[in-house]
This record gives sequence, C-alpha cells and structure tokens, in this order.
Amino acid sequence: MERIESTIDVEVPVRTAYNQWTQFEDFPRFMEGVQRVDQSDDRRLHWVTEIGGVTREWDAEIVRQEPDRSIVWQGYGEQPQVGTVTFEPVDHRTTRVGLAMEWEPRGALEKIGDSLGIVERRVRGDLERFKDFIEERGTATGAWRGEIAPTAEI
Repeated sequence: MERIESTIDVEVPVRTAYNQWTQFEDFPRFMEGVQRVDQSDDRRLHWVTEIGGVTREWDAEIVRQEPDRSIVWQGYGEQPQVGTVTFEPVDHRTTRVGLAMEWEPRGALEKIGDSLGIVERRVRGDLERFKDFIEERGTATGAWRGEIAPTAEI
C-alpha cells in the first residue's frame, strides 16, 4: 500500500469546512478527475473518476465520522483505499484540513505515476481547490451533522 498525507489551512471556521466536506456529491466541483460521487445513504458512496483517459468506478464506505473532527472511509472494488480527513481549528476563523490516504496502485501506469509523485500532486491540488472553493463561498453548500461510530470489525 502507498500512503500520502497533506494538509492545508482554509480561512473558514471548522464547522464550515467540515460541513462542506460532508457534501460528497459536490466533490467534482473541486477534485480533479472526479466525474461523479453518488451517496446512497449516510455511509455509502459510489465514485466515478476519469484520469488520463481511464475511467474507474468504486464504492466506499464511511466507517467513522465525528462532526467537526474527522471522516474515515474505506474504498472497495477497482480502487481499494483507506483514508481520513481531519478538521482542526487553528483559530476561530481558520481550519487545518488534513488528508491521509493509503491505496494500492494497479497496473504499470499507476505504479509509474505514483513513483513520479503524480498522486501526491493531485491530492495537494484537490486540497488547494477545496480551499479556493470554500473560501470564495464563505458558506457550505449543505451539511450532514450525523455521527458514524466504527463497527466491531474495524
């Protein structure tokens, strides 16, 4: 498994940053290559991406979610992965968003891309676009404030 970690400070309160991140269907607005994210219930997401002319689809499950603190997910199918996004107040109007992911590169192209740092740059770019998106708006497009507790298998 490969691992990447990145953080960015966004000039909105932690509640605003967290609320926006819970709006998964808005991810194509700031995540490069994400064509669509469908949320079927509080835990389940279906992703469709196109990167370098290759379309991938996979399902993910949110395995833990604590409002204003973190969201943890696990991906299945074509893109197995695990990840955590965290939200830490820097002050009353600034939030540090941290993203950590582990994934298994598939095939020669993904392995080469990973070794060249392409995935790391993409994640960093996605965080920068999230920052621009939420700072420009100043408010979230919606919010889900529910909590998801980990199951016994985790």
